[in-house]
Amino acid sequence: MPPKSDLAHVTQLVALDFLTSKSTRADFSVAGTELQLQIEAHAPGVYRLRCAQASALHNEKPSARARAHAEMLLARQEPVGELAVSSMTEPPESGWRLAQGDIALELTRSPAQLSVYRGDECILRTQDDVAPTHDASSESPLWRLSFELDGDDALHGAGETDAELDQRGTSRVSDEPAARALPLVWSTKGWGLYFNTLARIQHDLGRSDPDLYQVAVHDAVLDIFLFIGEPAEILNQYTALTGRAGQPGLWPMGVWLDQMPGQSLDETLSIVKTFRDQQWGLDAVQMAPPAAYGFQADKPVFEWDAARVPDTRDLFARTQELNIQLAAASFPGVLAGTDLFAEWEDRGWLLIDDDGNAHAFPGNDVTGGRAFGLLDLTHKDVYKLWSERQRQVFDEGLGAPVCDAQFDIPDGITARGGETGAVLRTVYPLLARRALFDAVAGHKTPQEGVIISSDLFPSAQRFAWQRGPRTGNDWAALEHSLRTALSLGDSGIPVQTHALGSAVHPVGDMTPELYIRWLAANVLSANFSFQGLPALLPTAFDAKTRELVKHWLQWRYRLLPYVLGIIEDAVRTGLPVQRSMALAFPADPLAQVWDTQYLLGPALLVAPAVQPGNQIQVYLPEGDAWWDLNTGWRYEGGTTWTVEAGLDTLPLFGREGHMLCLGPTGQHTGDFNSARILDEVWMFGMPEHSPVVMRNKIRVMQMQGSSYIKGLEGLRILPSEGLEVKRRGAEVRISRAR
Repeated sequence: MPPKSDLAHVTQLVALDFLTSKSTRADFSVAGTELQLQIEAHAPGVYRLRCAQASALHNEKPSARARAHAEMLLARQEPVGELAVSSMTEPPESGWRLAQGDIALELTRSPAQLSVYRGDECILRTQDDVAPTHDASSESPLWRLSFELDGDDALHGAGETDAELDQRGTSRVSDEPAARALPLVWSTKGWGLYFNTLARIQHDLGRSDPDLYQVAVHDAVLDIFLFIGEPAEILNQYTALTGRAGQPGLWPMGVWLDQMPGQSLDETLSIVKTFRDQQWGLDAVQMAPPAAYGFQADKPVFEWDAARVPDTRDLFARTQELNIQLAAASFPGVLAGTDLFAEWEDRGWLLIDDDGNAHAFPGNDVTGGRAFGLLDLTHKDVYKLWSERQRQVFDEGLGAPVCDAQFDIPDGITARGGETGAVLRTVYPLLARRALFDAVAGHKTPQEGVIISSDLFPSAQRFAWQRGPRTGNDWAALEHSLRTALSLGDSGIPVQTHALGSAVHPVGDMTPELYIRWLAANVLSANFSFQGLPALLPTAFDAKTRELVKHWLQWRYRLLPYVLGIIEDAVRTGLPVQRSMALAFPADPLAQVWDTQYLLGPALLVAPAVQPGNQIQVYLPEGDAWWDLNTGWRYEGGTTWTVEAGLDTLPLFGREGHMLCLGPTGQHTGDFNSARILDEVWMFGMPEHSPVVMRNKIRVMQMQGSSYIKGLEGLRILPSEGLEVKRRGAEVRISRAR
């Protein structure tokens, strides 16, 4: 952020005047300017603040482009809350109070300041001595505002990190691909902010001044959503507002194998056959770059790379015989120097530079090093063509596309819709993933499908699959992968998949102990992939290690109904599969120190081993009791323990009042009987909560000290010590043992 002396030319929002109010909104004018401020009760516990020229705020007929941009960002446009507006007349508090129940936003008239209260506690306010500012004179309109931070504000969200999950002391720029930024920031103190724009946002999360969260928004309209509540409720409201994940289906939940560059399909399928012979579960293969299919040189028709896939029918027949699905790399472009590039340049179907020529992007792994032009996906005909061509490939038998489209598009490159600069860098990966999802799942009811991508952009949480990093083959790389998953969960992304090691880094540090610890952590996550490099396959290790691989993969397939149930639950709650301690236990500051632990869904506490040795420390958060899955013992929360954990186990604790529903063991998801997806139920104390499980039809009701459960027909039930099970037809009664 520039120093205050550099901002002397900007307009300060010094004083406000009340204009009008109704049940959902209050309008104010900014004294001495043509700006107006709208404050809306968008939902219970959610305020929307918009500040701009009056003409922009009251435009009842926005352009088609503006409507399209709004739909990219918001799934719910209309407010559903109610606002009670009253005046504050006593100096120095002269202003207005905008209340939703026990939550209130107080607005002082002069200087214009905002404070948010939950009950009598002020949980957020703008900086006392510096009013928000607006600069409309620059080429890119600019808003600056600052929020005070106190010692209780641990800041989460903001995107991906491999460091501490508390983002306080860092900074992010939204449209820089390397920043890995996302637009939601929340505090464990009980507030969250979402900046609703495709333009550049600069977040200074206490880096320049440890007592301030400073934001610069480069847009004509300042549009902020303010959330008040526990972090889980903030994610719930945020994803209800911006959109929630679609369903991945069953087969993507099985184990994956990443093909290595230069590895033939025959070699890869030979590895698959080894997995089958060794009874190691496997469901999908991700083909290595370059792209296995793309546009013909002179026709807008996809063709497979004949050198890699000489016969597509034979390929899909072989994968079907092995019960394997394929994912393959794609990219939204056409190779430079081809007839099709020239034709689409003339037609205006590619992104263009300042001279009106199609911009040739430098080659990458997916294009085999060849330069390419990017399809202008803001053009509806181009978007439709690319999506329809992709669907044809999936109809042929491809299971999923792999597409990273977060290109560092230079300033000066323009799309047909007029998008350029930061807006184009933000919009482009969003359009690419949406087009692919339309192709994979748009014609299905319910919409099921996954797009394999590492791109991050506003509304990325609508697509329930995010590829994690490949960072190395040591303990630090394992922790890196874990922290990125938890930070993305804090930012609203429901799923990050992990990789077991990295084929592009030296493998010498991958010991058998690390390999199994990494595998165990991956099994207890949303999903993961083995690497096809021989040195990173189970066959590279001794017989004992291979037996442990089989043990953990059996656990993975038994957990599938629970993990897929968590993702299904994300559609209703917005909560991720792997939940950080800050997200799950914001009132327990000690829990947040243990930031490599996590909740897997609502029922399981996982403490992965992130360093060598069998002794692993675990903190059990206060407010709940916890049941050790390995011993069946019960522990009170708010306690720290050192657990002796061999390579066949990890510290795993069930949350009291919850249940864990397990499926049968299998070699692939095709082994699952759709009529019997569950095999066994583990109970952690007296059941109080209906379990999370795919296609959930299990319900818990409590009465007179007992729990009555429907939906457990034919399942083995393992109650906690001191409880007994009685079956009465389709109902199960859990009561205290006498």
